[in-house]
Amino acid sequence: MEPDVIEVDCLSHRLHVAGCVESQGASRNLHPEHISLICVASMPRALLPKHVDYLAGMPASRRILVVCGHPTPGSLCEAIARAYGAGSAAGGHVCRTLVLHELTFDPILHGGYHSRTELEPSLVAAQEAILWAEHLVFVYPTWWGSMPALLKGLIDRTFLPGFAFKYRENSMRWDRLLAGRSARLIVTMDAPWWWDTIVNRSTSRRTMAGPILKFCGVRPVRVTVFDQVKGASEEKRKGWLGKAQALGAAGG
Repeated sequence: MEPDVIEVDCLSHRLHVAGCVESQGASRNLHPEHISLICVASMPRALLPKHVDYLAGMPASRRILVVCGHPTPGSLCEAIARAYGAGSAAGGHVCRTLVLHELTFDPILHGGYHSRTELEPSLVAAQEAILWAEHLVFVYPTWWGSMPALLKGLIDRTFLPGFAFKYRENSMRWDRLLAGRSARLIVTMDAPWWWDTIVNRSTSRRTMAGPILKFCGVRPVRVTVFDQVKGASEEKRKGWLGKAQALGAAGG
């Protein structure tokens, strides 16, 4: 599995090319298995190495689905999701937005894959939007090292066999039915990004990117992290919204 690019909107942290995180004078080596981290939030695009400038070559117009996984109305994640959507529209893209707390569905996959549970109309619409989209954007907070239960419930109920993947008969292989799509995760957290990555091993981001999205064929999966939300100034939050809007305009 190839490494992802993680953008960290945190000006107090820098990452050395050699793979050593330096934060406020303390350095720690990263294990090679860790996801590659590239702090680009404060770096002008023209100064980025070519392999980092992933926004280059993006299609002029894309079909984008933005999913806000925060269960609370008026959250920072919802504001970020709407800012991304506004930016994508301004950039000439076609964007749809799913705000999960506005949907009505049972987030529990009763019976697992052993019995079929009929999808609520909102989940049928969600599946149609996923198939329509060329680029998927998931905006959600990190809670207990994971995603909110509502977002996990959406995935459990919609990423079903025959829709997102299909096991091959008498084989350990499977077909990735969502191939041809890319994704971005915009993840908020109260912890510093380096703590979540080194100590918690970025469990939420890794689970969403690998065992869920890439398992179903969605790649590349890129990650943007807005960390230390608790206590962040209004100016900082506005900067995050501007960053989300810029990503939307670029369609990335």
